[in-house]
Amino acid sequence: MPSISRTLPVCMLMVCLMVSVNASLAQTNSGAAQAYSPIPGLDPTLMDTTADPCVDFYQYACGNWSKKHPIPSDAPYSDQFYNLEQYNRQVLHGILEKAAAERSTSDANTQKIGDYYASCMDEAAVQSKGLAALQPELDWINGLTGKDQLPDLLAHFQLINVNAFLGFGSQQDFKDATRTIAVVGQNGLGLPERDYYFRVGPKDEEIRKQYLQHITNMLKLLGSSDGQAASDAAAIMKLETALAKVSLDVTSQRDPHNIYHMMPLENLQALTPSFRWNQFYSKSGSPAFTEINVAEPEFFKGLNQVIGDTDLSTIKAYLRWQLVASTQGVILPKALDDEKFDFYEHKLAGTPEQAPRWKRCVRSTDGALGDALGKAYVEQQFPAASKVKALQMIHDIEAAMDRDIDSLDWMSAPTKTRAKQKLHLIANKVGYPDKWRDYSKLRIERGDGFGNNMRALEFESLRQLAKIGKPVDREEWITSAPTVNAFYNPSMNDINFPAGVMQLAFFDPSQPDALNYGHIGLFMGHEITHGFDDQGRQFDGHGNLADWWTKEDNDKFTEKAQCLVDEYSQFSVGDTKINGKLTLGENTADNGGMRLAYLAFLARAAEQQMDLNKKSADGYSPVQLVFLGFAQDWCSEWRPELERLIATTDPHSPDRFRANGVLVNTPEFGRAFGCKTGQPMVPAKVCRVW
Repeated sequence: MPSISRTLPVCMLMVCLMVSVNASLAQTNSGAAQAYSPIPGLDPTLMDTTADPCVDFYQYACGNWSKKHPIPSDAPYSDQFYNLEQYNRQVLHGILEKAAAERSTSDANTQKIGDYYASCMDEAAVQSKGLAALQPELDWINGLTGKDQLPDLLAHFQLINVNAFLGFGSQQDFKDATRTIAVVGQNGLGLPERDYYFRVGPKDEEIRKQYLQHITNMLKLLGSSDGQAASDAAAIMKLETALAKVSLDVTSQRDPHNIYHMMPLENLQALTPSFRWNQFYSKSGSPAFTEINVAEPEFFKGLNQVIGDTDLSTIKAYLRWQLVASTQGVILPKALDDEKFDFYEHKLAGTPEQAPRWKRCVRSTDGALGDALGKAYVEQQFPAASKVKALQMIHDIEAAMDRDIDSLDWMSAPTKTRAKQKLHLIANKVGYPDKWRDYSKLRIERGDGFGNNMRALEFESLRQLAKIGKPVDREEWITSAPTVNAFYNPSMNDINFPAGVMQLAFFDPSQPDALNYGHIGLFMGHEITHGFDDQGRQFDGHGNLADWWTKEDNDKFTEKAQCLVDEYSQFSVGDTKINGKLTLGENTADNGGMRLAYLAFLARAAEQQMDLNKKSADGYSPVQLVFLGFAQDWCSEWRPELERLIATTDPHSPDRFRANGVLVNTPEFGRAFGCKTGQPMVPAKVCRVW
């Protein structure tokens, strides 16, 4: 868990693990990418019109994706999201190159982003410093003489995003959404999820062997002898396995009740009597507080035992490993950077080659100075007309859900009233924040790539910690404007659409409404539906964890949700079944979002007196265009290693099922394409919650 703000997991339309690329472009050996343009809202060249849309609509809409956009060598997959992110990264690259070259005429923020980027790009300087930049941290670890000194070190580590043993930060209180509280939670694992330590089978055993070798290699690069590195790696693996045993699994973490346990500070101390929490708090940089959310109490009981049972030399080796594993590879010496890539991106995700340095430095700058870079991006890429059109679409979709709630035959009148109250309280954040973040106190030095990154991490950690005990700022944005993503935050009861995702192929005010509602309209409906999925529905309209359902309605919701669990659990990638419980929230939002976007489009079309039978130049009716736009959202190709990783850890279903899995539950789709009952895209049973 990052040392900055911890919130209830929110919907992310893309998987952050992967490297963004434009899959249609060849990369030169030097890593320079050719210029390219976004994909249009409907791209007929992606379609396989030899396929029967009533048998496999994903193949019909996206069958030529892999031919047009093969996975490049520096990516684990290609899809619409990464195509757009790569375009945005190219735009940001131009902004940063200009900022780096025009220091003398720059304002403060422009100089900061230019200096940060230029320092990151100075690979020679990073290489010449070697391990010197890490040495103060390594010396601190090596100088530990007792476990009683761990609180000071771990508090410092939290500030620079090294989450050894635990994660500490701030969060919005689940049960009082007006205030910000302290939170501590499980962390400290190097594999993607706890079950990676325990699953049986040749592939899982191979991953653990590769991970063990990776730790060994990293410790050797930090200066350990071959024998010592191998011995320490084995001890670290044993320690992390012990932590995994007491960790909450990824599916259980989806229930907010499982990760919310407010208690006085002395109760946390009682859970871990060997760890001096007051010492940790005093060094953490946080203001004083008297209670804390201990997200997973059982983990901290186990953590006390793990620390007590582990010798100091193993703990020190683990801390060295956690330090280097948590540090961005782009600011480390090349040998460490390459080794990190080899395990996490090559072996786990299947990516053959490291991305060019400029791509990674653009990403790093966005992470460190997101609002400074985002402001420049918005001025160039997001006109006022785009925001006006987007808000009009959101209001259309909210109105569609209001009407849809009335139509539900399984929900009682009192719960419908409360559902509408929550719907009408949803805040819509589109494009960019009204107030940009102030970076005046963040020191950026040209030529100090490592130091800039560490200072930026600490700056953000302290900013987040300073919120503890203060009222929640509901106007704050938690992503940068260029982000290609969207999400719903249940504690805020808001939907968030950064300018970065409000671009082609997903959105363009000048393209037909049918395509906009099929593309970005689906995302808008998706995020709104998240407020009413198995997780979001547990929060009221003000963002408080509160039960506003009757028992009968709760039972009926659970029954309908189980239909989706069972349906998606039948899908698989390779030899791995989809986890229908883990993906329930996203599957609910995909299905509900498609329905809302479709209903909103019909209402808009009626208002405009649109002829729904009139064919476009491509030969499709407006209703068919809605479904084609939706399906082309999910055009993609994934490497097998990444597909397996996502199937075991991610709450989103693989892209093919995000298309077909929704459309088989959408009778209007079958009618639009003339499908018959009994064909694969028109099943006998339709699963629908919203």
